[in-house]
Amino acid sequence: MSALFEPLRMRSLTIPNRVWMAPMCQYCAAVDGPDQGVPTDWHLTHLGARAVGGAGLILTEATAVTPEGRISPADLGLWNDRQQEGFARITRFLREHGAVPGIQLAHAGRKASTDRPWRGGAPVGPDQHGWQPVAPSPIPFAEDHPVPAELSVAGIRGIVEAFAAAARRALAAGFQVAEVHGAHGYLINEFLSPHSNRRTDAYGGSYENRTRFALEVVDAVRAVWPEDLPVFFRISATDWLTENPEDHREGWTADDTVRFAKDLLAHGVDLLDTSTGGVAPGARVPTGPGYQVPFAARVKSETDLPVGAVGLITEARQAEEIVASGQADAVFLGRELLRNPYWPNLAARELAELGAEARWPDQYHRAV
Repeated sequence: MSALFEPLRMRSLTIPNRVWMAPMCQYCAAVDGPDQGVPTDWHLTHLGARAVGGAGLILTEATAVTPEGRISPADLGLWNDRQQEGFARITRFLREHGAVPGIQLAHAGRKASTDRPWRGGAPVGPDQHGWQPVAPSPIPFAEDHPVPAELSVAGIRGIVEAFAAAARRALAAGFQVAEVHGAHGYLINEFLSPHSNRRTDAYGGSYENRTRFALEVVDAVRAVWPEDLPVFFRISATDWLTENPEDHREGWTADDTVRFAKDLLAHGVDLLDTSTGGVAPGARVPTGPGYQVPFAARVKSETDLPVGAVGLITEARQAEEIVASGQADAVFLGRELLRNPYWPNLAARELAELGAEARWPDQYHRAV
């Protein structure tokens, strides 16, 4: 039996297969006015095509819990009713076509207020609908980025509450999985990593202090999310600093990730979505097919927390081996699903001798 196409039960939810769509920002929401941060026809078509293509779980792009939490002014958000209504239209379509809808809740921290990547991705100011970013410490992400405002304790508490409020809206909009974005150099990752967190209060210094904000967010989301539905956490398993002996910057490590996975499990997280990097510009990352899978596999082998693997997973038999060998419970596909929204169904056809079955809609059966 194909491990990749075996359903996965998490709490009361059954996800039909282990081929999942990773969050990928589209940078195409309105930047101001009443439709600011509201999903558009592009988002419906983009996400809907992957449901038709057979993905078992579809995670939205990073969705900001506050206006200042967006990566760019053109990002999606979930802090008002209009945004919630826009997402409800999408979740209905995804569920109608057999996919589980999930949302990634996020705050960009010091990497916020930047332009669309195809326009260079540089920081933007108020004249381009930008704002001053916030962070655990007043340290810019890179030389060309502004100095972020250091969050006060009251500000931290306000963001924790914003995550909870967005989770409530996500549930009302029909999402069945909530993922907390703690990776890629955004706000939660900035608190976790000693590279970006130089605080001397209860949110900085020791491992326990640096993980405090992340666990407060998880607790806040878990408290409003139904007990019978899963919560995920996306992590950068390493900052790729300590792996390079020539880079003397201090960072978050794979050992930290294993330790933190156990904490997340104790706080009600159901799966660790395991990525890497993003907090330290210039870090040397040895990319290659499945290059991040070993980090997921280590968490899988050393803890009881289920894991998802991501990163240059492009072939059906590669994905099958990752799941069948126990390196991960599921695979997240990103760029490969941009190139081919029907990858899951085509992979099922390739793995048919293992009992894998595609989920083509009736309208497409003439092409099967």
